[in-house]
Amino acid sequence: MTVVLRRGFTLIEMLVVTVILGILVAIALPKVAATKNKAKLASVKSDLRNIIAAQEAYYSTYATYTTALPAKLFKPSAGNTVAHARSASSFTSTVTNSSITTNPKKCVVTVGTTAKNSGLMVCS
Repeated sequence: MTVVLRRGFTLIEMLVVTVILGILVAIALPKVAATKNKAKLASVKSDLRNIIAAQEAYYSTYATYTTALPAKLFKPSAGNTVAHARSASSFTSTVTNSSITTNPKKCVVTVGTTAKNSGLMVCS
């Protein structure tokens, strides 16, 4: 009688391990995507805070707000787009990141003497 030593794994064992790994990946992947969206939204909010500081620096020098902030005062984060509107005594800035897959994708802030809820950041 010959004794055969079994080396390696059977096909069934390999399939079971593959299925278990697939289930774990299916559970983890949505959480990773949600974390990326939160990070992108945080960069949108950070850009708005930086815009407020840059606009106030501009205002202290020129006594008016601007729609075109100089690059030395503000540069948006990668993936973010910025839009500005202003009057002599207030400004509204909108920062959008279109690569965010869930809402909110943009945040808006209005600052100034004629602004209702001045400095309140609203994301939608």
